[in-house]
Amino acid sequence: MKITDRSAFSLANFARVAWAGEPVEIAPQALQKMEESRAAFMHLLESDPDLTIYGVTSGYGQNASIRLTGQARRDHAANPPFSPMIGFGGDLPNRLKRGIVFCRLTNFIEGHAAVTPALACSVAAMLDDVMQPRVPLSGNTSAGEIIPLSHLFATLGLLHDFAEKESLALINGSPCATALLADIALSTEVRLQLVLDVFALSIEALGAPLEAYDEALQDLYGDSCTAWALQSLRDRIDLTNRERRSYQAPVSWRIQPQVLGQATRAHAQLRELAECSLKAVTDNPVFMQPDTEYPLGRVLSNGGYHNGGACAAMNAVAASFADLALLCDRQVSKLFDGAVSGLPAQLQSSPLAGSEDVRGYLGCAGFVAADFAEQARRAAERTPLVGSEGGGFGQNDVLNPVFHAWRQCDEAGRALDACLAVLAVTCSQAFHVSDRSRCPETLAGLLEQIRFLVPPLDTPRAMGFSIGDLANTFSAQVYAHCTTDKKSVAGAGK
Repeated sequence: MKITDRSAFSLANFARVAWAGEPVEIAPQALQKMEESRAAFMHLLESDPDLTIYGVTSGYGQNASIRLTGQARRDHAANPPFSPMIGFGGDLPNRLKRGIVFCRLTNFIEGHAAVTPALACSVAAMLDDVMQPRVPLSGNTSAGEIIPLSHLFATLGLLHDFAEKESLALINGSPCATALLADIALSTEVRLQLVLDVFALSIEALGAPLEAYDEALQDLYGDSCTAWALQSLRDRIDLTNRERRSYQAPVSWRIQPQVLGQATRAHAQLRELAECSLKAVTDNPVFMQPDTEYPLGRVLSNGGYHNGGACAAMNAVAASFADLALLCDRQVSKLFDGAVSGLPAQLQSSPLAGSEDVRGYLGCAGFVAADFAEQARRAAERTPLVGSEGGGFGQNDVLNPVFHAWRQCDEAGRALDACLAVLAVTCSQAFHVSDRSRCPETLAGLLEQIRFLVPPLDTPRAMGFSIGDLANTFSAQVYAHCTTDKKSVAGAGK
């Protein structure tokens, strides 16, 4: 992929680089722009001996009041960003590390970071390799993103002679938040399709009346996200099958379009923020190139390293996952309750000793669904800003917990996958013990997949690990188009 300007930083291109492993080349005109910007920055720097530029003519953090000139300034610039390499605990998925490298180039490509073209090319060249340096999954909360970025880029210090501002430009800004948002945007798009499939299967397993999914409701609700969810469910269920229960389904079935609509809205808002963040210049300090008002240009110290919407957007998606997981839990329970579902008693109660019909007994599966729904709920708790009176230094009094928010959203999503697996197996068994409902052709592939991993019960057997295999399969489908993590897993065993 050739990058000319910031228009290249889109969600589609992020997927190509971070998930599909495509390398990046910086276009000649962009390199020329960076060369001109670097020259203008150095001219500004040399033009005023009293000019204050954070991290360039001053120290970092608690040393921001210390002035640096001459050789001291150049020695300070030459230091690789090793000092913030203090995080530990796990390792980020390779797709995320590639995504952060890609997002790092946004500040560089039009000269706002005032780095040399050589450094920009060195960063871009990191994407030639599938594997990236280790970056801790935990311990990353900091003022800005200096801890994870130092882990990712410090090794460049062994290959590149840093000049003024370059080391700081590698670890400032908010490329991590951008990459985390983009990653959630891509995975959630796939996960919501899976939710629609399993919920449609549940509608058919219950034999729910079609009124709650009637096309006429799309105009009455007046909400585009709910209308999309309604239509998506209608596309999957069998609208010709009228052999259904004669009275309304439980609440957890009838509010599916509304809850799915809210999940769709949360995803759309996060996706919009991701697209905006991918193109945003977030360097601190940022170089504003010369114009008529400022013929030498200027440097602005700012808070671009803090993506103010990232945590809230990821929290909203995680909350929608928790709501969807709760619907799964409720539907499993209601399918087990023959007085509500009208399904044979074998689905929900343990067969008596000597009983001839032992089909369908799933025992405590409802407990498992409730457990994972609670896990999703806990993961959906709000991620507030972190005050750093204990851990901060100098000017760094507020920390941004974007990695916490991403981990919570990822955990809530995987808990939802587990709930979907329990509901899917329950639906499969409901079809098995009753001929009242039939699986439509649109869902036949899903039912086949479920039964391949978890065959219907005809005699009692342990089922937990096979349902877990289905949950893991669902999670793997969410990242099915990501080749970079697959390659990293394969390489790890060598």
